[in-house]
Amino acid sequence: MNSVIAAPLSATNADPAELEKFSRLAAKWWDPNSEFRPLHEINPLRLLWIDKIASLKGKRILDVGCGGGILAEAMAAKGAQVVGIDLAEKSLKVAELHQLETGAFANTLRYEKISAEEIAAREPASFDVVTCMEMLEHVPDPASVVRAVGALVKPGGHAFFSTINRHPKAFAFAVIGAEYVLKLLPRGTHEYAKFVKPSELASYARSAGLELGTLMGMTYNPLTKTYALKSGDLNVNYLVHTTKA
Repeated sequence: MNSVIAAPLSATNADPAELEKFSRLAAKWWDPNSEFRPLHEINPLRLLWIDKIASLKGKRILDVGCGGGILAEAMAAKGAQVVGIDLAEKSLKVAELHQLETGAFANTLRYEKISAEEIAAREPASFDVVTCMEMLEHVPDPASVVRAVGALVKPGGHAFFSTINRHPKAFAFAVIGAEYVLKLLPRGTHEYAKFVKPSELASYARSAGLELGTLMGMTYNPLTKTYALKSGDLNVNYLVHTTKA
């Protein structure tokens, strides 16, 4: 297994407070009953959706903002060659440790500490699929990340995003509901002002040379405590599929 490779952090599109936030929680990434429980619960849904569209087996994939590797490992298990990148070194160390403990994906999954913009300059048009899930709402300049993703995807390739809509319903459900009432997430996990409207993400994607495909909403039922994908309901969490011409 490769060790985490560090890249220079000059001009990095990252919020130090956000990196510190996830660094403090790093040890809990693979605890399904921790603050990362929502990610464990939505992971099968997003994996199935991505795989149905892009057929991951045999594809070279970049997971931008991979955190502790929950989605990256799942895509590697589908037979993909996966590179996971993040700027939170403690999260990457946890991802590598989990990979080592499972003894799987030694030749199909590696992690690197590098920004999307830096790897785009180094390896343009190198990936069949790029995923950027639950990340755009945590960076200072989401448009820059989307541009980097557009540069990283091969012609004919796929790019997937998921984020939270800057909509009153999202404030009620993703901030007040999830962080204060249901306590699914720690308080302060999200900042409403950083949420990204679907129209904004669509504009970023078009400017990055990506063609908009399917938009899919993700809902949470507090009574059954289950998540579901729901077409047309983009008011809170949503996923976007794009392609590179």
